[in-house]
Amino acid sequence: VQLVESGGGLVQAGGSLSLSCLLTGTALSPEAMGWYRQAPGKQRELVVMMTSDDDSTNYGRPNYADSVKGRFTISADNAKNTMYLQMNSLKPEDTAMYYCKAEFRYPGINYDYWGQGTQVTVSS
Repeated sequence: VQLVESGGGLVQAGGSLSLSCLLTGTALSPEAMGWYRQAPGKQRELVVMMTSDDDSTNYGRPNYADSVKGRFTISADNAKNTMYLQMNSLKPEDTAMYYCKAEFRYPGINYDYWGQGTQVTVSS
């Protein structure tokens, strides 16, 4: 199983970026998936996670960190095995390495997978 992020970069404050996360190597659907971030010298923190509804591939109400509510939007395209994070009204404090995460919970399978990260830098 691999998660491959893309879409990071440098943007001015107030700008927008869209991140993508491609899931490969499995036919199973994650129980939950989302994004975390880690700024230099800080712990990795939740950005947003969403959980599947009743073993389906439909993902329910996302859980956003307060710091990104109203600015960031998570979405998924199951046909493309890809998850997205649309980031608007970016602030310098959003600067961090962004990681996608997929949690698999099946009988005999209980594992979390992480992508390699993509850097987002917001200049003031």
